[in-house]
Amino acid sequence: MSAAQEPHARTAPTVTLPGRPCSAAAALHVVGEKWALLAVREIFFGNHRFEAIARNTGAPRDRLAARLRSLEQAGVVERRPYNERPPRHEYHLTESGRDLAPVIRALLDWGDRWVLEDRPVVMVHEPVADAAGRAAEDAGGDTHAHDLDAAWICRTCGGEVVMHTLTVDVRAPGWDRSGPRQPDPSVG
Repeated sequence: MSAAQEPHARTAPTVTLPGRPCSAAAALHVVGEKWALLAVREIFFGNHRFEAIARNTGAPRDRLAARLRSLEQAGVVERRPYNERPPRHEYHLTESGRDLAPVIRALLDWGDRWVLEDRPVVMVHEPVADAAGRAAEDAGGDTHAHDLDAAWICRTCGGEVVMHTLTVDVRAPGWDRSGPRQPDPSVG
């Protein structure tokens, strides 16, 4: 199990959802509403104050306030005071929220490819230093900022992951890829 797969302290309350037991369903229960993900996007882009988040998402203020409260309760964002009188707070991503960066990037990439003709937002990689603090040029890499062309890489083998190389291993008791192993007597 890689460091990225190691369990962390759960920040969102455990929920029981109808249908297949699935981490994607549980994640969507927390962040799967449009205004929630757009708020995360704005905070990820560096906009921490409510006014900027509201302006840049286009969300109705009451709905945005409700989404920010639910994201805070789920441990995705945290409020930090920036003014005492009147009391004002900024929103910052927690570790859980920062882990949504690949989701935001994937949505941007998908929208660029399948929805919009122009790329209104581009992720830029600025390889200043590697994890050990060495300059990228010392490690034989490029030191110039460039548009991010990210790939899904397997941490175990180092290979690029493509759809035809994936299979699904369903580990939820009583379920397989096609659904529940035993028919649900309450359905029908």
